[in-house]
Amino acid sequence: MTNIKTYNAISPMGLNYLTEQGYTINGDEAPKGILLRSQDMHQETIPDTVRALVRAGAGFNNIPVDDLTQRGIAVFNTPGGNANAVKELTIAALIMAARPVVAAIDFANKTRGGDVSLRTETNKGGYRGTELSGKTLGVIGLGNVGSKVANTALALDMEVIGYDPGLDATTAWRVDRHIGHARNVEEVLQKADYVTVHIPLNADNKHFIDAEKIAQLKPEAALLNFSRGGIVDDAAAKAALDADQLRMYITDFADAVLFDNPKTIITPHIGGSTIEAEDTSALMAAKQLDHYLTTGNVVNSVNLPSIDEPFRTKYRVSIIHRNVPTMLSQIANFFGDHGINIEQLSNRAKNNIAYTLISLNALTDEEWQLIHERFDQVDDIFQTRVLKNNQD
Repeated sequence: MTNIKTYNAISPMGLNYLTEQGYTINGDEAPKGILLRSQDMHQETIPDTVRALVRAGAGFNNIPVDDLTQRGIAVFNTPGGNANAVKELTIAALIMAARPVVAAIDFANKTRGGDVSLRTETNKGGYRGTELSGKTLGVIGLGNVGSKVANTALALDMEVIGYDPGLDATTAWRVDRHIGHARNVEEVLQKADYVTVHIPLNADNKHFIDAEKIAQLKPEAALLNFSRGGIVDDAAAKAALDADQLRMYITDFADAVLFDNPKTIITPHIGGSTIEAEDTSALMAAKQLDHYLTTGNVVNSVNLPSIDEPFRTKYRVSIIHRNVPTMLSQIANFFGDHGINIEQLSNRAKNNIAYTLISLNALTDEEWQLIHERFDQVDDIFQTRVLKNNQD
């Protein structure tokens, strides 16, 4: 039985799916797959037996993706699995940015003696907020979460303007036609009363919202970050708050520079922490892991191109390799030279990494061994697997 190693508390919905498919969870055998949530895998030793690592969640900065790619290990995430949970917390934060709910609750809890209701009535003028209706929300990133936030804000009678540098047909279908599309991020920053950020963290957009961009916000604007720590330059946000160039900053990512700031609300990275989101993400992760290990198909990988085709032949050879001009000819020539008939060959590329699936109906044990011996010697090939169709 194939062993899957887990880190963190993975929802039973995902674990039960894997056991129903015949896997063992955290058994004695060397693992073929890893399922995790927030474990820092940069600090973990990942065995050479591992073929895939799946994060039950969207972010993957806790995973050494580049190193794993060079070892031929596929890395997956579950985009959209916790989108509704993050959307709801973002909307809650939006309300807290409009109404001083936290301060009002704190005042009510600290009120002692006499007629509490009367004292609250006397002082509640200091907790007067504004309504969201008629205000403008700027949404940066219109993916799984951002599109949901934008659409919900419309239902709150807000004006919504969105910007997504990767806007495509799929993204466009997610958002309501009444949402305005900005030509650039500066347009969002300058027009919005509230700005919420929903883009992934990578090397290109660390501190995407920096001091220069914060300076383009209205002084009375509120900034929300429920995407990833590091998307906003927190030190720049604090400086703007202290200089009254920004009214409020609400984030799901604790940073010591923000502590004890009365204009900041910090939640402890709970955006995706709902029972439903954990169940959905775990089940998605389990299915993607099983799909890859048994068929070679790639869905929601962060380091491999997507291929999801029916496994109709008796065998498949999956090859992770560099995206170089001569590779496909080398692969095809090998099979031809050894009289192994290719029923179908599929190839996709993602930046400098390519993935090839070869479908076969006949393969001897000797040919099986020969494939591994030959391709293991090619520097540009990271991983080769031969899969048998157990449903055949």
